[in-house]
Amino acid sequence: QVQLVESGGGLVQYGGSLRLACIISGDTFTGHMVGWFRQAPGKEREFVTAIPWGSLLPYYADSVNGRFTVSKDDAKNTMYLQMDMLKPEDTAVYYCAAGTFEYWNEGTAENPLNYHYWGQGTQVTVSS
Repeated sequence: QVQLVESGGGLVQYGGSLRLACIISGDTFTGHMVGWFRQAPGKEREFVTAIPWGSLLPYYADSVNGRFTVSKDDAKNTMYLQMDMLKPEDTAVYYCAAGTFEYWNEGTAENPLNYHYWGQGTQVTVSS
């Protein structure tokens, strides 16, 4: 069993920054992938970014590419999401998730069905 706990959400003004963290605990979960998804009110959950354990590069949604940066600390089993230049349309509940993959590609990273474990989410609100 794997548990994920997000933290770092809050209220920020347009153009501001936030850093989310996701602590992964439980069964050893290396050699797989972790990602961030978000869900705004009245909208479907959408992919934000994902990064595999190891040295492969992450993928980002077009809407956040260049503004958000995902990273991980393998020793601490923690994933981070640095969010800069935030916009009101970034307002959502942000979820971290962990899953498995056979081949690392964008389609694999974006598909929520590949993620077997999910956190409870953390609210991010960007005011205009």
